Amino acid sequence: MSWQLAAFGLLAVALAGGFYWYERSRPDARIVALVGTLAAFAALGRIAFAAVPNVKPTTDIVLIAGYALGGGPGFAVGALAGLSSNFFFGQGPWTPWQMAAWGATGVIGAGLGRLMRRGSASADAPPAGGPGGPARVIGRWPLAIICCVTGFAFTVFQDVGDWVTYSDHSLGQLGAYVGQGLGFDAVHAGGCVVFALAIGPALIRSIQRFARRLTVTWLPAGSAGGGAACAVGVAAAVAAMAAPAHAAVTAPPRLESAAINYLLGAENANGGFGAAVGQPSDQLYTGWAGLGLAAAGRDLNLVSHGGQGLMAYVRSAAGSPGDVGSLERLILVAGAAGQSPRRFGGHDLVTELERRIRPDGSVSDQVNLTAFAILALRAAGAGGSDLGHLRRWLSAQQNRDGGFDFGTRGGSSDVDDTGAALEALAGDGAAEGIRARAVAYVRAHQNRDGGFPSQPGMTSNAQSTAWAIQGLDGVGVSPASVHRNGSPSPLTYLDSLAAPSGLIRYARGLVQTPVWVTGEALMAMEAKPLPVAAPPAPAAATPAPRVSAHTHTRAHRAGPAATGAASGSGASGRPPRRPRARRPGGSAAAAGAAATARLAATAGVITAVVLAPVGLG
Repeated sequence: MSWQLAAFGLLAVALAGGFYWYERSRPDARIVALVGTLAAFAALGRIAFAAVPNVKPTTDIVLIAGYALGGGPGFAVGALAGLSSNFFFGQGPWTPWQMAAWGATGVIGAGLGRLMRRGSASADAPPAGGPGGPARVIGRWPLAIICCVTGFAFTVFQDVGDWVTYSDHSLGQLGAYVGQGLGFDAVHAGGCVVFALAIGPALIRSIQRFARRLTVTWLPAGSAGGGAACAVGVAAAVAAMAAPAHAAVTAPPRLESAAINYLLGAENANGGFGAAVGQPSDQLYTGWAGLGLAAAGRDLNLVSHGGQGLMAYVRSAAGSPGDVGSLERLILVAGAAGQSPRRFGGHDLVTELERRIRPDGSVSDQVNLTAFAILALRAAGAGGSDLGHLRRWLSAQQNRDGGFDFGTRGGSSDVDDTGAALEALAGDGAAEGIRARAVAYVRAHQNRDGGFPSQPGMTSNAQSTAWAIQGLDGVGVSPASVHRNGSPSPLTYLDSLAAPSGLIRYARGLVQTPVWVTGEALMAMEAKPLPVAAPPAPAAATPAPRVSAHTHTRAHRAGPAATGAASGSGASGRPPRRPRARRPGGSAAAAGAAATARLAATAGVITAVVLAPVGLG
């Protein structure tokens, strides 16, 4: 085999591996549009400076793209920029060398971003500059120095490529190729310094800001998890009204086993759980991890990881539960452990919750908090007659489209709060028509990937999908039967988010608060809406074996589920939302972000068309 063929084979394998890595991450369509636009920008930067020999901003743009978006996207930007720009400069044996070198430049940028990142959420977290974890902006001069070194290495790599392609492959010829190119290499490195000083930090901030706007990130509102109830009003509301007994669930399939194993391994020595493995304990994350484990059949009284147990940590908050959402979540966890919420850590949590219910039947005049109050009271043994005024108030908050807002009637409907409302209204004979309209609303907002968004028209995420599943389960609708326009089922979408470690990603390519997300997803995968009942017998304390988290089967019952949905801040199902995001204007903001993404995609397509003609350079 000749040197040229061998080198081309190695480059082909490297390029194929890089693109496979990028595709394997299953990037969101809007990130794909951003990657295409940046690749076009990098190619145009090379073309715009064609009159200045070897001075191009392309290397800086590619490195910064990797820094801001991560390794896979950075590689794709670099490789595509090399390929597309050569439609102007001419394709040839040098093209694979340029694609590989610029692809590697994007990976180097991602490595730099990881070094700059502070407080990584987990080993499975997205790259430094990804939407879930932006890296600290590097200083102007350090960035310029790194761009200088990388730019010089890029051109030396091209010199080696010329030596492989055109010489007799002697060491003397290698020295000649590299030596003769040092002047041009230095010019390119110097240009990289100039461009980095001029546009580097600003470009990093711009790309990171745009990437963050493409993804909805739910942030906990306070250390105690206050406000979490805002996240899941609708789903909890539906399940709370359904009181029929839950049919027995078959043994957890492989995916659930891996998720259980992840949660058990995330427990801290004090019995609590943090947002991710190794992070400080918090009642919010501990509560949702506990509910997920209870749904999977674990006896919470036996869950311990080398120190005090989970329930000892939870009981420590009984004297000062904080906001009403945290109180609701505390009651749900106590019920899931088979302990009386009326005598929990020496406190009557049920009486405290009843004090916070208004005469009109609402809790703080909010759908989500009222739904979780219904679920919490059911966990404490309350019957249908005890919940009548809460359910009547909740039913009256349904919007004309069949959905529910987190606040009151007239706000912007969303899948999460509609799912919670379904759980809370399950079993209420007077709410049959309301449940049917809410189910129709949920079905109508399923995305093509099978998942559900936090707001109509946005991308799918695990927690919104979990609340939709629980709302459907709560009223006896099998999630496995939901296939809008031929999409996969929501259960299949949740499966696709499983990481090798067992955690469930928040969305494609995005890991955030994985303990919280995994706990809520586990309840949905186990077909156990809230309130989760205590297992009839203690479950084995040995962690489930780590196994593959790909395809699996699940016996999802068609009959009504036993209990409800999730709660918010304390009792809600997903990271609490900032109230502004839930106002009617929130839909306009979401539409604006989607329009921006479409403009980016359009710009990428137009640029590709402009670059397509051959022989113009």
